[in-house]
Amino acid sequence: MDTMRGVESFVRSVELGSLAAASRRLGISAAAVSQNIARLESSLGTRLLTRTTRSLALTDTGEVYYQRVKGLLQEMELAAEAVSYVEGKVSGRLKIACSAAFARHVLAPLLPIFYEQYPDLSIELIASDRHVDHRQEGIDVSIRIREQLDDSLVANRLTTVPLVYCASPEYLNKNGIPDSIAELRQHRCLLFKIPVDEKIVGWSFLRHGQRFQPEVRTAMVCDDIDMLANITLAGGGIARIAAFVVTQHVAEGRLISLFEEGSHTELHGEPEPLDYYFCVADGFAKTLKVRVLQEFLHQNLPTNWL
Repeated sequence: MDTMRGVESFVRSVELGSLAAASRRLGISAAAVSQNIARLESSLGTRLLTRTTRSLALTDTGEVYYQRVKGLLQEMELAAEAVSYVEGKVSGRLKIACSAAFARHVLAPLLPIFYEQYPDLSIELIASDRHVDHRQEGIDVSIRIREQLDDSLVANRLTTVPLVYCASPEYLNKNGIPDSIAELRQHRCLLFKIPVDEKIVGWSFLRHGQRFQPEVRTAMVCDDIDMLANITLAGGGIARIAAFVVTQHVAEGRLISLFEEGSHTELHGEPEPLDYYFCVADGFAKTLKVRVLQEFLHQNLPTNWL
């Protein structure tokens, strides 16, 4: 058992880059992590890591040992998951990261239902638009849009959310509904900025399968989609907002949906939708608790967001 504690402390320290990060992942003190590794090195009769107060590095022997035991640790975790599956028990900590808006409007209503089905889980939700690191932060799953994907993750499309061009009735009564690109340029357009890289997201339409992007006059830019919706509700202008944020406002008449496919103006078309992806660090990270979450979301996310 002491050997396994040492192996786990060693592998997590290498993966996460520090004893402190490993201690947070394992739920023990940094001193305990260091002692576990020291006992492992003593039992092997060799040094695996060179450690300073700020960093650690693998020795040549440590590199060989790490490549051998990291797969063993992953296999043991999968074996424990398999036992839980046979016993019909899903347990442990499940750490999920997604944007604040997706958490607020989509996950928050669903997670209590998920927890009722799997009460032995301990769920931690990171609702943030910042970039998160699965390994450094011990994240099991992140839900990301395409622009946030990177090659280090295994990503599967989870859902496609329509985007809605909309404005308040008060704004449209005062300024009219634009029927052409030239008229649109005269309107106050409210754009979203991705918080992570501060990229301003331009507007685009799909018309008969073809994509086009009209140039617009940017009146305001905001990096919080709920704040953008509030500005739109207050008569600030025309915005493009995810359906899960504005569908109820449209249904109750507080916002008017614009440029819908089937109209006969120059601006008609379907807003380009937003794909969300279910992301894990690697194939080994798709544990039983992760798989049941993915299956639950596939079964419970709306098929029609509008």
